[in-house]
Amino acid sequence: MDDKHSGGTSLVIFLIYGSSLMAMITALYFARSVVRIPVVGDTPEQEAKFKDISEAIAEGAMAFLAKEYKYVGIFAIAFAGLMILTLDHSNTPLHEGVYSAISFLIGALTSSLSAFLGMKIATMGNVRTTIKAKIGLSEAFSVAFQSGAVMGFGLVGLAVFGLITMCIAYGSIIEEKELLMEMVAGFGLGGSTAALFGRVGGGIYTKAADVGADLVGKVEQGIPEDDPRNPAVIADNVGDNVGDIAGMGADLFGSCAEATCAALVIGATSAAIAADPFAIYFPIIISAIGIPISLITCFFARLDSKATSAEPILKKQLLISTVLMTIACIVITKWGLLESFVINGKTVTNTNVLISLLSGLWSGLLIGYVTEFYTSHSYRPVREVADASNTGPATNIIYGLALGYKSSVVPVIALAVTVYLSWTLAGMYGIAIAALGMISTIAIGLTIDAYGPVSDNAGGIAEMVELGPEIRERTDLLDAAGNTTAAIGKGFAIGSALLTALALFAAFLVRSNIQALDLLSPLVFAGLLVGGMLPFVFTAQTMKGVGVAANAMIEEVRRQFREKPGILKGTEKPDHRTCVAISTAAAIKEMIAPGMLVMLTPLVFGYLFGVEALAGLLAGTLVTGLVMAVSASNSGGAWDNAKKYIEAGALGGKGSEAHKAAVVGDTVGDPFKDTSGPSINILMKLMAILSLVFAPFFVSHGGVLLKFLK
Repeated sequence: MDDKHSGGTSLVIFLIYGSSLMAMITALYFARSVVRIPVVGDTPEQEAKFKDISEAIAEGAMAFLAKEYKYVGIFAIAFAGLMILTLDHSNTPLHEGVYSAISFLIGALTSSLSAFLGMKIATMGNVRTTIKAKIGLSEAFSVAFQSGAVMGFGLVGLAVFGLITMCIAYGSIIEEKELLMEMVAGFGLGGSTAALFGRVGGGIYTKAADVGADLVGKVEQGIPEDDPRNPAVIADNVGDNVGDIAGMGADLFGSCAEATCAALVIGATSAAIAADPFAIYFPIIISAIGIPISLITCFFARLDSKATSAEPILKKQLLISTVLMTIACIVITKWGLLESFVINGKTVTNTNVLISLLSGLWSGLLIGYVTEFYTSHSYRPVREVADASNTGPATNIIYGLALGYKSSVVPVIALAVTVYLSWTLAGMYGIAIAALGMISTIAIGLTIDAYGPVSDNAGGIAEMVELGPEIRERTDLLDAAGNTTAAIGKGFAIGSALLTALALFAAFLVRSNIQALDLLSPLVFAGLLVGGMLPFVFTAQTMKGVGVAANAMIEEVRRQFREKPGILKGTEKPDHRTCVAISTAAAIKEMIAPGMLVMLTPLVFGYLFGVEALAGLLAGTLVTGLVMAVSASNSGGAWDNAKKYIEAGALGGKGSEAHKAAVVGDTVGDPFKDTSGPSINILMKLMAILSLVFAPFFVSHGGVLLKFLK
């Protein structure tokens, strides 16, 4: 870095490191608060049950992650070798492939570490939430929220810390800012690669167990959800952690790292930005500022002792953090950013950047609230799905599918407006900044998202330990709020994934020197068609993966009930370990095909047909992927909450024909909302950042098939 900027650089670096350390200290504080709660029961027998069940859930979750990340590690090392071979060129003074590969491995390791630590605390927080529920709703809420905050703050802190450290370390070797940021982009690729397997593998695991537990236990045997007699109940609780905690965390880590990398790469093409320490690190500063904003917001997460629901408090977290972040964005943009600069031939002012930033921030909040409207049983759409259950599972499913498709309208329009505004005002840099705006409050967003699975597990433990109905009622109230916030979190994740992928797409165009795409070009249009098809193939693979794994689980649960009739009578114990092993083995096996589809398609397509065809492929994937992801997640969320609406006493309540139909609909919706829908996020982002990182190779070596045909 230039000497004339050394003072400003030191201040910026101090700000970023200070915020990242604040996040990690906050995560450590919440972790200690949760862990220090003693696991005790009213009797020695009850205490033993608490410990046995929570240890079984933690053991199953850790066993799955250990096996999953073993394969991820092997793949990451092999892929890093591919990067070294394809991105290293003798005509350049630096070993680009080596630097990119190191960034890739560090990103994958950091993402995996974030998911592991967050899930570790979640599996410790669930039983402690149950224990506090014996005292009151507010006490249980506090534990569940703090458990989620460990993931929220720890993940963002590690992401910001990793990014700035990579920039400083590589900056001491690489003087050219544009080349520097391209090498750092490997960090985002590594994070997203780990997230792909975490999201898909975790999603298949959790839904295989959930479907098996529901269809055999609730529908065929008529026993309650989370009944300890159900052999798949432990695997189901494990799945909540590996899918909704570790998988979601890795997904949003990828969004944070990738959106930042895209903005860094695009910003470095401006000479004015590259020469200014605040401007060059502005994308990282946005995420760093979001940390203290999220921490302040946490002080408002207090549930009154007389409260009957946690949902209003959790929703206020989103609104408060957005308002506070708006003020912070105005300050840092107008005070610190250059008044104007030229990027890609376009003159951009800091006001243009601010509007782009705020458009992403507020469209994220809008998407969250629209998602709530379509997935909460407090509103008409979900109640219509519940009413349709009166005439059987078929009409329940028809209404749920229609709801999902319809729910995509407002999010798509909101994102379209955001893209138009940011692109018009600040070019491709504006899109990247809008993506960062949407995920700037990710610490609090992920906190309330991770809160849901902790509360869900707490209710399951209360049922398995056979606590009183008043305890289960409290945990159900926490879980009901968690279902809504989880749906909001998924909507938020999908919106941020689209903007992140679009920002990476923009960075790919910049790096590939593509000024415009001709939609009338046969090559580009063919790429659009193929790209538009990919989310459907990916969804088919993940849905079938859940189906295959669920079949194995269903057969095992049926076998145990058939061969051990004493299970239902309470005289024999079910074999939970076998069910956990089945889910683990099936998830690892079934995640390979969709993973390879995402990783290999852009590499093969770019090599065979060149950068313009690959640009068409990416554009087609973004357009159909967004609608597929939104509709699948919202349909699944609606089916789930329609079932819960009936279980709360509507339309005949539990055991009614409407309830049986709703259980079938919920079972269909499980892989929609927890596997396929959220995994499309990774499809969009990972294909885009793969194309960006390998852009130099495609520019110099791509289009071999076209050259051969000519």
